[in-house]
Amino acid sequence: MKLSGWQLLVASSLFLAVVAGAETRPQYGGTLRVAVQIAPVSLDPADRGAADTISRHNLTWLMFDTLVTIDSAGSVRPALAATWQSEPGDQRWQFTLRHDVKFHDGTPLTADVVAASLRFANPGWTISANGDSVTIECKSPAPNLASVLALPHNAVAKRASGATIAGTGPFHVSDWQPGKKLTLAAQEDYWGGRAFLDSIVVELGKNSREQITALELGRVDMIELAPDESRRATIDNQRVISSAPVELMALVFAQDRQSSEDGRLRQALSLSIDRASIRSVLLQGQGELAGGILPIWLGGYEFVFSSEFNLTRAQQLRGDVQRAPVWTIGYDSNDALARLVAERVTLNARDAGLRVQPASSGAAEIRVSRVPLSSTDAGRALSDFATATGLPQPKMTGNSVDDLYQAETAMLQTGRILPLLHLPASYAIGPLVRDFRLGRDGRWQLPDVWLGASKP
Repeated sequence: MKLSGWQLLVASSLFLAVVAGAETRPQYGGTLRVAVQIAPVSLDPADRGAADTISRHNLTWLMFDTLVTIDSAGSVRPALAATWQSEPGDQRWQFTLRHDVKFHDGTPLTADVVAASLRFANPGWTISANGDSVTIECKSPAPNLASVLALPHNAVAKRASGATIAGTGPFHVSDWQPGKKLTLAAQEDYWGGRAFLDSIVVELGKNSREQITALELGRVDMIELAPDESRRATIDNQRVISSAPVELMALVFAQDRQSSEDGRLRQALSLSIDRASIRSVLLQGQGELAGGILPIWLGGYEFVFSSEFNLTRAQQLRGDVQRAPVWTIGYDSNDALARLVAERVTLNARDAGLRVQPASSGAAEIRVSRVPLSSTDAGRALSDFATATGLPQPKMTGNSVDDLYQAETAMLQTGRILPLLHLPASYAIGPLVRDFRLGRDGRWQLPDVWLGASKP
């Protein structure tokens, strides 16, 4: 039978509707290709020798799980531990494990293996296994121990002889070329449900230019974007996805202020820095001006700390001090943005009468540092920032906003930290990638990602 024109139109419309519907439903299969700048030589989450970066965190989450996780609101949620409780005084904690969880090598998750993993990552803790639970005893009250266990370096790993290591995460290692390439395959019996992707191939050690070229040529599906590259990528019609600000760029002094005169000079330096200009010119409008350590979305009070640019006041403070030292300002030679910021700070300081010299290597009085936030738990993030920058641990008597504010104020009053900018984590995504999302902390939600058959 021959179809009439309107029948052909109806048939073709139904076919297109079926195809479109199929394309909007998640599909299993396919390989996601990713390029990142880091080039790790170890996959062990407890390797303290590796740089602490958002990309490293994300690779860890693909392969390993922690006992608990922290959600976007900073609340503790179950993961490998189904329940937990602490005894009065918060020095002794017990975590009961989830049932029917297996490591990638097929062996079951047991309290003995979990205890061994946590001892390896935290030699100072007293940890014991009791049936299906793990008990952790601390030398002093640890009311925030659960949030500590959610950090990437506390991910549970089964370590064997040699370099063999197994996790319980949504993907397992199928090929590993240290510093060059990591290939992951979906774990079929993952306790949280199988990922849609069959595999993820991560090209390691790729600089920004190499990543952008690979995306443009269709060799990868996802790349990192430096803050100054996001706007350009958007103009070029790339799909750009960014997190909330999750990294602090700051000037970090090697020592506390040595005198009142030293304190005035540091204040003068802070007032001389035109953060708004750095943001608009060097970062192409990305990020937020920073007067404090925690971004506004995490602490809630960042606006009370000043990020003021006041050259006249900076010159007055400089004039109050008879002699000023020559400060050297260091930066990571592999970080082009840090170099540009160091050069701009040097010029701003000169306008205020301060002498600052950039130094890409060796010891320096000041460093341009980029410190990722470790957690959506504000207290935990503040504590880990102190560890990363060599500051004393913040003294907190509770978890209220006022407690956080007082602790952060004390850290800033040391004069060791001059916050500059809060930066987001940004990525350019290829046309076949569907349902890619970022947590507020920059965490990839790759188990939910699937690949379409054509451009949307």
